Amino acid sequence: MGAGMAVAFLSACTSDGDLTQSGLNPANFKTEIDGKKVDLYVLKNNKGMEVCITNFGGRVVSLVVPDKNGKPTDVVLGYDNIQQYADTTKYASDYGSSVGRYANRINDGKFTLGDSVYQLRQNDTGNGAKHCLHGGGNTGWMNKVYDVKNYNDSTLVLQLVAEDGENGFPGTVIATTTYKVTADNSLDITFEAGTDKETIINMTNHNYYNLNGDMSKDGMDMVLYINADKFTPSDSTYMPTGEIVSVENTPMDFRTPTAIKDKMDENYDQIKNAGGYDHNWCLNTYDIEKKQGDDTTVCASLYSPTTGIFLEMFTNEPGVQVYTGNFQGKGEGADNKRKNGISYPTHVSVCLESQKYPNSPNADQWKDSKLVPSPVIAKGEKYYSHAKYRFSIK
Repeated sequence: MGAGMAVAFLSACTSDGDLTQSGLNPANFKTEIDGKKVDLYVLKNNKGMEVCITNFGGRVVSLVVPDKNGKPTDVVLGYDNIQQYADTTKYASDYGSSVGRYANRINDGKFTLGDSVYQLRQNDTGNGAKHCLHGGGNTGWMNKVYDVKNYNDSTLVLQLVAEDGENGFPGTVIATTTYKVTADNSLDITFEAGTDKETIINMTNHNYYNLNGDMSKDGMDMVLYINADKFTPSDSTYMPTGEIVSVENTPMDFRTPTAIKDKMDENYDQIKNAGGYDHNWCLNTYDIEKKQGDDTTVCASLYSPTTGIFLEMFTNEPGVQVYTGNFQGKGEGADNKRKNGISYPTHVSVCLESQKYPNSPNADQWKDSKLVPSPVIAKGEKYYSHAKYRFSIK
């Protein structure tokens, strides 16, 4: 199992009648990690939507919605047992997780607040990088057990306490993730937090979506829309260069819904460097002057011509990270079987992560720091982030 993680698996038996609509066996998620109970929680509505969540990492394990023929279809990647989620030495660890304390990358894992310089865990070391990614990755919030504060058929409230100095971050933070399945077939996610000391917070959900429902095949025929005129280019280590540039006349322009494969094959440095898309778009739904996002207007969407499943995204955040599974099927854990015994191929899925811009704690490294929304939260201030993913048939 992951370093420093004490896992005691509990034995249990179940019958087929106890399986979730997505085919998960809840018994495979009953365990104790670091002395805390872990389980599988099922949210649903009366329109055929079901979302299964484990409090280990506050992660979505499956998300079922009806396709155009009414067939229940699981549209997110993941594992079918807690062992694989918990064993971070062998398996991908961010599937469906509630990421914190800071989602995405911080340059060299370092930032300054006031007169203090903070050195974070440098867990992102590809291509010579020494960045902090997703709050420290395997030692971040995605691999902590959240306490269950409220649970019913449609709502799950999870909470954790992150201590001052954890992975180098200042301040003791109490963070809450609330998942709701609503009557309009939405997965509604609210992130809230408070701190006893000035710090930075940037939480997100890390679902990998494949609306085709076939996780054994490339999913880049899905049609993507991004309500953004600009994006933040990255260097070879996936760190923003400090520029904010127009998507006009580039394959970063998804203002008209387009099959991802139709743009991803273009000869463009940003795509070649990342092996696909792994970039932050600056959403038109965010007002930089008012420091406010409109979470009632669609900021992005994804559509499968195969199943007819249509996903619309809403958020109050300034950015969305779009990641096309460029490392799936490669490197560590490449041959591991996921749900339904499937080994995922490269570009099987799309992540749509609501966020502050990557490296925004270091606004002085940008060409115009005024265009970089701040992730700083003062003592006593409340952090609030909202993302909604609404499913329908198109």
